Amino acid sequence: MSRNVAALLLFLTVLTASASTPTWLEVQSQHFTLITNASEKQGIHVLDQFERMRWIFQTLFPGANVDPTAPILVIAAKNKKDFAALEPEAYLTKGQMSLAGIFLNTEDKNYILLRLDAEGEHPYSTIYHEYTHLQLSKASDWLPLWLNEGLAEFFQNTDIHDKEVQLGEPSIDDLLYLRQNRIIPLTTLFRVDATSPYYHEEQKGSIFYAQSWALTHLLEISDRQNNTHRLSDYAKRMSHHEDPVTAAQEAFGDLNQLQKALESYIGQGGFRYFRMSSAAAPIDDASFKIRTLTQTEADAIRADFLAYDQRAKDSRALLDTVLQQDPNNVSAHETMGYLEFVAGNREAARKWYEQAVKLDSQSYLAHYYYAAMSIAAGSGDDTQIEASLRTAIKLNPQFAPAYDQMASFYGMRREKLSQAHILNMQAIQLEPGEIRYRLNAANILLEEVKPDDALRVLKQALSAAKNPSEVAQVQQRINEVEQDQSSRTPAAKE
Repeated sequence: MSRNVAALLLFLTVLTASASTPTWLEVQSQHFTLITNASEKQGIHVLDQFERMRWIFQTLFPGANVDPTAPILVIAAKNKKDFAALEPEAYLTKGQMSLAGIFLNTEDKNYILLRLDAEGEHPYSTIYHEYTHLQLSKASDWLPLWLNEGLAEFFQNTDIHDKEVQLGEPSIDDLLYLRQNRIIPLTTLFRVDATSPYYHEEQKGSIFYAQSWALTHLLEISDRQNNTHRLSDYAKRMSHHEDPVTAAQEAFGDLNQLQKALESYIGQGGFRYFRMSSAAAPIDDASFKIRTLTQTEADAIRADFLAYDQRAKDSRALLDTVLQQDPNNVSAHETMGYLEFVAGNREAARKWYEQAVKLDSQSYLAHYYYAAMSIAAGSGDDTQIEASLRTAIKLNPQFAPAYDQMASFYGMRREKLSQAHILNMQAIQLEPGEIRYRLNAANILLEEVKPDDALRVLKQALSAAKNPSEVAQVQQRINEVEQDQSSRTPAAKE
């Protein structure tokens, strides 16, 4: 074989190999980060859509904080094959429904997985549905299930264009289903919770979702047409934990009349929806930052998604490849820490997170988990633990657990107690519904020998308790503090 032929064959081999390896791009806007193996143009378009969806919520609910504590990372797969490499295993078997997108919302991460070749009038309806749930998550302890799902169904058919947004377009599938089946009595609908068969059984669940959409749509449209606020009045009553049927009667009036109005609404020929001008949305695609990812960078991100997607075996396999090629890949160390943590191997997890911290991780979670696990195990260097907690707070000032953990760290050592109390108050302010922070705040005040202040914090915790178990936990602590005070009183008088 001649040298020229050999060189040509080598060139073609290299060319083929490089062509078979997908190029991954990272596109970053002010509020989202996206990675994609599709074109730069497609990546920018998708990120523009998400920025506009965020703007819609910010415009409709100006007093709300529309940005979650854990930033949102979007993975936009070019086609069905690349999407299937990441989607949940339950959907990979024959006969399962074909997904166009997944919203993976966990305590630590917010991931969106999209399939860019998906077809249909609303290919991203699943994403908009779950994004609405994310926006409503802070109200989940009081928001009734029918309204939570009704609003998600209402927003999932959103159409976003360059100059206009169409909100609340009717769901044709929901309408057909409702017209072919008997709807649920409203007194039953209003009491559906996570334990109800209407939320779990396929047939009952279908009518529940469809009817929740129809009632929400009816109330939204009629409130706008009649300049009333029945839906917001109902939500306000529910935020005060009123009985759901009583609250509905007070806000909506005669429920029998509302049931008849809903049946008539479902059968009507045409439906109104809202239009918003999005021409003034402050979104500049030219400001998006774009860079090409290395294959190991892209694989590390995909491995992290697989870990949170409960595909641990696939995640580990991909991580092994990443760490062989790049032993100092910080993201891979963090994900290995998470996998070991989920598997119950706490010390192994702590060591992976420790390595990530030493590699100068810019992940607030890596610093937080290293510190929290070191404190729990009674290991690690106190200086490094404190530094990691401070770094976690600096990297994500909205992450309440880091404030609470640092307060506990000081409390266990009986040092910097006044600073610990301030940290506890910050955690409570960020997550008022988290009872654990209030209990820890009371413990710090007791360390400062301020029992009256501790009791005040605990009694405030009673009103914030979300269920009987939390009420019992707080009440038990109140009883313990009061008993301790009673036992100390005679000694104090002698």
